[in-house]
Amino acid sequence: MSRYGSSFREPPWVMGSPKEVMDWLEASHPSKKEKEKHPPPKKQFLKNLHIKFDFDVKRTMVQPRGLISRVMGRRWVEEDFDLLSVTELILRGLARAKFRNIVRIIVDGRILYDHPERKSDLRKTIDDFDEFSGEISNGKNVELTAVLADVERCTVRIKINKIHNVKRHSVEIQMKGRIREDIYHTFLNYLNEKIGLKDKEEAVE
Repeated sequence: MSRYGSSFREPPWVMGSPKEVMDWLEASHPSKKEKEKHPPPKKQFLKNLHIKFDFDVKRTMVQPRGLISRVMGRRWVEEDFDLLSVTELILRGLARAKFRNIVRIIVDGRILYDHPERKSDLRKTIDDFDEFSGEISNGKNVELTAVLADVERCTVRIKINKIHNVKRHSVEIQMKGRIREDIYHTFLNYLNEKIGLKDKEEAVE
């Protein structure tokens, strides 16, 4: 209590002893030893993740592709989302999560981009996305491969399917290697905010 009835604690040299002065200084400016008692939290890592999810969009049943699928009674579904915009948003999500190197882009089994030797080119790939827009817009599935070189190395392979078996998901993500937990959540949170995810499954391989 101060001399004036305030709850603010006055410096002890106003009305205290030398010992009180030292106690006040220590409380106001903790020693290095005291600070070391509370080290910063260690970074948490996740390893070899396999994530599957669908978009919250309209689904339409379609005829099975191929004779074998029809004979075995497999059921296929087409999801009502724009493949080009979803692909671009996923690339931006990877960039937001600090992925820098896009390795490969495949549309309907055809390789459009394959440059594993290039470094730090993901944002340039996004800027030059018009180069692939026609093929992706007319496609039914896209496969992306990107690399994160952080404290650890992680390779992510993403499959985006407009048409797929009803037992599968529209997006499947496989992460090989270790990835920081905060980076992983940054990526998924971005997708959920921009696209809207549902029926998400996560597993460790």
